[in-house]
Formats: sequence, C-alpha cells, structure tokens
Amino acid sequence: MAPEAAAGSFEATILVIDDNEANRALARNTLEDEGYRVVLATCGHDGVIAFEREHPHCVLLDVRMPDIDGFGVCERIRMLPHGRETPILFLTALRDVDTFDRALAVGGDDFLTKPVRPTELVVRVQTALKLRRMNVELRDHYELLKHQRDDLMRLQLQKERLMAFVVHDLKNPVNAMDLHAQLLLRDEGLSPNARSSVTRIRSEAQKLTRMILNLLDVSKADEGKLSAHPALFDLVPLVSEVLSEFLPTAAARNVEVVRAIDVTRIHADEDLFRRLLTNLVDNAIRHAPVGSKVSVVASPHADFTELRVIDRGEGVLPEMRDKIFDPFVRLEVGDGPASRSSRGLGLAFCKLAVLAHGGRIWVEDGAPGAIFCVRLPNGV
Repeated sequence: MAPEAAAGSFEATILVIDDNEANRALARNTLEDEGYRVVLATCGHDGVIAFEREHPHCVLLDVRMPDIDGFGVCERIRMLPHGRETPILFLTALRDVDTFDRALAVGGDDFLTKPVRPTELVVRVQTALKLRRMNVELRDHYELLKHQRDDLMRLQLQKERLMAFVVHDLKNPVNAMDLHAQLLLRDEGLSPNARSSVTRIRSEAQKLTRMILNLLDVSKADEGKLSAHPALFDLVPLVSEVLSEFLPTAAARNVEVVRAIDVTRIHADEDLFRRLLTNLVDNAIRHAPVGSKVSVVASPHADFTELRVIDRGEGVLPEMRDKIFDPFVRLEVGDGPASRSSRGLGLAFCKLAVLAHGGRIWVEDGAPGAIFCVRLPNGV
C-alpha cells in the first residue's frame, strides 16, 4: 500500500490511463490544481506498469483503448499487490447499462461519462480517496479486533488448562489430607488439643475440596456443560449430613445451627443440591455473629420446593443482592467483624446449580441478616 501522510499534508497520487491526449491534459490540469500528484499513461499496458511502479492512491481509467481495454486493465490491476484496495474510476463516452454493469463486474468503484466536468471529476476523486482511507481504517480496526479476539481465545485456553490442573492435580492430595485426618480422629488416645487441630485440618480440607469442585463447575457452566440430573431422594438425612460437617466450625464461632425441614423428599440432582446447601450454610456460618443462630428451612409448595438459609449477620444491601452471585466479585457490606463479602466461587456456583435445575435464587433482608432463598421446581 502506498504510504499516506497525516491529514492536511497528504498528497495523493492519481494515475490517469487514457489514450486520448486531450482527456489526459484535462485530468492532469484539473487534479494538479487541487494539489494532487498526477501520473499519466497512454495505453493499458503502460498503465499496468505505472501502477506497479507508482502505487497510486486512485486510478482514472478509460474504457476504450487500442491495446488492452479498460476492463482488462482493471482486472490486471486487481490482481497486483495493493490492487484490490485502490479505487478505480472508469471514464467512458458509452452511456449504456451493459458497459456500466461490466465496469462493476471487473471491480470498478465509480463510473463517469464523458465529457467530464472538472468539478465533478474533483468531487468523484475526493470521494474515492475518502472511501479508500475509510477502508484502510476499517481494516486496521478489524486487525485490532482480530488480535484482541485471539488474545481472549488464548486466555480461555490457558484458563481451561488451569482448570484441568486444579482439578486433577489438587483434588487427590486434598482428599488424602481429609482421609488421614479421619484416621487420626479414630485414635482414642489423641489429646484434646491434637483432636481439635486435626478437626480443623479436616474442616479446611473439606473447604478446599468445595473450592476445587466449584471452580470446575463454574468452568463447565462457561462452556455450557453444567447440567442437572434430577431424581427423588430423601431430604432430611441429606440436610443432617451437611449440617454435621459444620458442627466443629459452628461450635468454634459459638453459632447454633437449627433446621425446620417440612419436606420429606425432593426432586433434584442430589450431588448438586448437596453442594448448593453446603455452600449456603458455609456462607451463613462465616457471616453469623458470635452467639447467633443459622437456620435452614425447607417448605413444600404446589409447584416448587423452597429452601431458605438464614443468618443474623450484616445482611446484603439491595443494590448488591444480584452482584453477590458473580464469581470473584468482592462486595464489602458493613464494617463489623462479620462484614458481608462475596469471595471466590461458592455463591456463583449456587446460582449456576439452581439455574441448571430451572430454578431461582435470590437474597432477602433478614432484618438483621440475610436470607438466601432457593426455589426448585417439583418433578413429575
């Protein structure tokens, strides 16, 4: 592509290919008066050579010439380097549809009929050059967008590789930590202090496992691969198992966990529901003030089952109740020791798990505290 100077100092080169001396003189005088640099060629063959040598910004091309007509010259120019983006304006005395259609078919950008008025010639050339510059800018924008797209794709692939590393390389050692902690807790000779430490180790190992699984499922959801497989299962024993896992954590914070489960069986994906409840209870205990209660309530309805996990912490401001389910978003609410924040992927996973069931999750004001509400549709 011919080099272009900045706006205001730009001197365009116009190539005029015409076998008629009077037409060449008119074009040259008119365009040079407007500040353009004009290169002349007296036949089609010389015009193609001049194009390769001069790299003009615009071409004025006569249709009827003795050696190669304008249509043939246009086709050859379009095949040359930078030939596709250079505007070509046909000049002809033929005022018929067939000539016009053929000029467009071979790649012409504009069509002027002779005799050409100088003012019209200047306007058409100016318009062609503006369109050319716009096309160059559009190509530059396209290349920039393409580069940004490629960078995003590279980041996505790196993220997927990181997901695989986290799941496959960290899950096994974390499970081993939990298993060895359970073995130690079976030792009746373990001192109270050691038992407390091992219990804490097991609790943190379980937390790591939840983080790893949440990370995997959020990644699956991004790829459209997270799906629920609902079936009927007993809700009461599942809730009891989940809450028993948090007894040491709740006791350490002097938080009482109570339940009111009025649903016997629920139609849901058991694994996703277990992890949904686990994340909501973990979130509630973390934000519950010392000496307060966390409540887990399940109630039946005609078309859905509603689960509520209630704490007495700082609560969530109305404008933040949707954002709190976004991954990796930190939302500080309050300045107390139990200030509410969304860290990591726990609540993000909860939303994805509920959506996979075709349900709904939201936050209400506990006055004080927060109520995380989940509605799952009842199965057939």
